[in-house]
Amino acid sequence: MRKLVAALILVPIGVLLVALAVVNRKPVMLGLNPFDANAGLGIEAPLFVFLLGAFALGLVIGGFASWLGQGKWRKMARVEAREASTWRRQADRLEKELEGLDARPRRARLATD
Repeated sequence: MRKLVAALILVPIGVLLVALAVVNRKPVMLGLNPFDANAGLGIEAPLFVFLLGAFALGLVIGGFASWLGQGKWRKMARVEAREASTWRRQADRLEKELEGLDARPRRARLATD
């Protein structure tokens, strides 16, 4: 079901992006000098390259912002994993001690019988 929903969303977006790229093939100049547009500091490429580049940059920045926002949850998961490991080691140690205590009286009983 999840793959079907993803396909129903991603396929139309892909078709729209391809259509956008086909329609916007003419080269345009992206000026990099905001004070003098005729200074020659610019990049010339098809418009769809700039549009797709802006889309990709937005995805990267959004993903990074999301990653930063989830930092407290990752930290809490690390702390709890460390704590769980400590508790597991302590439980294993106590089980071994308990096995040692159970084995000692049996040996003592066998020796006296």
